[in-house]
Amino acid sequence: MKRYTVVGAGLVGSLLSLYLSKKGHQVDVYERRKDPRKNKKSEGRSINLALSERGWASLKEVGIEKEVLFDAIPMYRRVMHDIEGKLSYQDYGKNSQAIYSVSRGGLNRLLIEKAESKPNIKISFDHKCIAANLNDASVTFEHQRKTNEIKNDAVFGTDGAFSKIRLEFQKRSGFSYSQDYIEHGYKELNINPGPDGSFRLEKEALHIWPRGGYMLIALPNPDGSFTCTLFFPMKGELSFESLDSSNKAKEFMSQNFGDALELMEDFENQWNTNPTSSLVIIKCDPWNVKGKSILLGDASHAIVPFYGQGMNSGFEDCRVLYEIMEKSDNLESAFESFSTTRKPDADAISDLAMQNFVEMRDLTGQPDFLLRKKIENNFSNLYPDKWMPLYSQVTFSQIRYSKALAEGKKQDAIMQKVMKIQNIEKLWNSEEVNNFILNSLL
Repeated sequence: MKRYTVVGAGLVGSLLSLYLSKKGHQVDVYERRKDPRKNKKSEGRSINLALSERGWASLKEVGIEKEVLFDAIPMYRRVMHDIEGKLSYQDYGKNSQAIYSVSRGGLNRLLIEKAESKPNIKISFDHKCIAANLNDASVTFEHQRKTNEIKNDAVFGTDGAFSKIRLEFQKRSGFSYSQDYIEHGYKELNINPGPDGSFRLEKEALHIWPRGGYMLIALPNPDGSFTCTLFFPMKGELSFESLDSSNKAKEFMSQNFGDALELMEDFENQWNTNPTSSLVIIKCDPWNVKGKSILLGDASHAIVPFYGQGMNSGFEDCRVLYEIMEKSDNLESAFESFSTTRKPDADAISDLAMQNFVEMRDLTGQPDFLLRKKIENNFSNLYPDKWMPLYSQVTFSQIRYSKALAEGKKQDAIMQKVMKIQNIEKLWNSEEVNNFILNSLL
């Protein structure tokens, strides 16, 4: 049996500790924050999470998917709100496939509870990582103004996008690293439940107000509320910077998201109180130092949230690494295999997430886009072994992200030709169109 150090008790770190404990290894988890079960304010504010197939599969492996499902809300479709408040709809999958709205804080607390219930997992809160030696798996923590060096068999860095463990990687020769802030940031807003606790928008759906260049989304919560997120440029003529008062912000919201604003009774207070946060993309390589140190989740591949895959990809990291470690007791070969095979998938979902941002904000409300999706879904229903829509590959399967990205590019080239067929709006479900797609796949 080995003894492992996990730095970070967020979603990925807590789940990883459960995986590592399955073989009887001792797992020491250290978290910078105070215990979120005792201090909910320490959670901060964050974008609602959308749990999908990859995440569910990873939770199932440690036996907690049913407890997570209890408080999760299925979202079967997108509901698009145009500027006049008219609605259009797009199913996410078929046969009642759904993504699930879950609370980041609630899920994190559950994972921590499950981890602490294991006799071979110990979580220490309020321990700030201040240094690490990646070659010998030693980490120094500060707690109550005292420092303590912990040296175990291996260190797992799951301490988020601004990882202290990754910072130690960055000091190493041959380590590649990039950090890019996109021009958009986000601000959370809230729609309260109705007086009787009812949902004031369709409950089992993800709501989108696409406006071209920016958008508002809303995800349901079990108490009847909706967590809304405004994705908006940080700087420029029309940006968070220019909306420098709640009055300007309310006028902007009224002009662009009027039906949502009507449901935000305390909008001015929310706008003034809730922070404006940036969005960052992080890529790096390699993720491991021999068999002594390794990065997972946002520490190795932080992505933007527009495909709902940040948590799901981090959870999949845990499952993939565990499966590799199951096949080899040699940590050096296991870590190396994970780093080299998982990196292309991390890069792929990063690119797909930005691609989906453009789709959500610019395309989802356009008739041509909705028609294209109808054609794809119709063809997929007729020939499921020949065509799985890109969204379904990413969200409702465990196909490697890199393979899904490559397949999606082929599908996009075909669909661009399909949409140029004369009278496509009338022929969209015809044998002619289906044969055109079939021949294009040859």
